[in-house]
Amino acid sequence: MRCVIARFPFDLTKSGVLESMKGVKPEQVTGESVIIGRRIYPVKQVGQVITRQDRRDFSTGEVLRAMTRLGFTCRGLPRAAMPTRVPGPLQHASALPGIPVTV
Repeated sequence: MRCVIARFPFDLTKSGVLESMKGVKPEQVTGESVIIGRRIYPVKQVGQVITRQDRRDFSTGEVLRAMTRLGFTCRGLPRAAMPTRVPGPLQHASALPGIPVTV
């Protein structure tokens, strides 16, 4: 499959990526990741190995798109917890037991 990463064209295959990542120890995953074989790799590490470019030269999105198109399972960032709403004075008063709320 032909793809462009950091403005350079690459002909990637699933077997080629598997071969490139063979023997590479996964770094700690703190963001997006790709499952290759039975290991979970950070996207930037995979991009660096398969393109031989500096991690600052490409985005995670470019590598994620390429890996997804090749059939690898990719995981994004975990969704942040929904921000909790601070109750206003009326909601706070209505939550108090036994106290009637007057408006």
